[in-house]
Amino acid sequence: MGGKDVQREEAAAQTLNVPAANPNTNPPDNRPHPPNDPSRPTQVDTLCKEALEYNFAAVCVRPENVVRAASHVKGTDTALACVVGFPEGTHATAEKVREAKEAVAQGATELDMVIRYNLLKEGRYTEVYEDIHAVRNAAPPPIALKAIVEASTLDNDQLIDATIVSCMAGANYIKTSTGWNGGASVEQVRQMRLAASMCGCTSFIKASGGIRTAESLLRMLKAGAHRIGTSSGVDIMKEIDEGEVLEQGCGHAVA
Repeated sequence: MGGKDVQREEAAAQTLNVPAANPNTNPPDNRPHPPNDPSRPTQVDTLCKEALEYNFAAVCVRPENVVRAASHVKGTDTALACVVGFPEGTHATAEKVREAKEAVAQGATELDMVIRYNLLKEGRYTEVYEDIHAVRNAAPPPIALKAIVEASTLDNDQLIDATIVSCMAGANYIKTSTGWNGGASVEQVRQMRLAASMCGCTSFIKASGGIRTAESLLRMLKAGAHRIGTSSGVDIMKEIDEGEVLEQGCGHAVA
């Protein structure tokens, strides 16, 4: 059975990876926990232990917790993602580049970067592109880059534009949400998948925010998501019968 993925939208999670998407070769959340807090390192320990137990594809943490998380998952099949420009995306590009480089140096193998969606809403596409591309250059493959577009704040045209710009800038995944402003709808995931495929990019879609049941997870997969970010990964795994998931054509086992 192939890659499995669960990451948390509040930057303290694991990720449900569905079909055959390997973020390290393609051009490029665990049950509820409070947001990752450096004053509560045991949260990171629990996060990682559960990810390893359930064979999740990745854990996602804040920059200050990369070293601790790396001590748990290094050398395993579970990747380590770190957020960049989280959660509002308005950080200066130089700051995002610094965060990305430090995270990779400390053991991160994936970066979940919040794009400057405020600028995108103003039609400033070149600046949005350059911001993403700078982080891509600072952390080239095999580091997997996920561009978080905060879909709930965008209209349909803006969502399509955000997807295309992120693809063109080199993101491996276009991620719907940080989890701070709500999640994405099934229709938004479908639109993102269509936009990515129509522009000829090889980027995948990661759905996150508000996905707490097996039913909602399956809807996102059928809409075209390759990864699922949830704060309820362990609970979902207890709910899902793996055979039923495969039977419904969702690709690899979700776990």
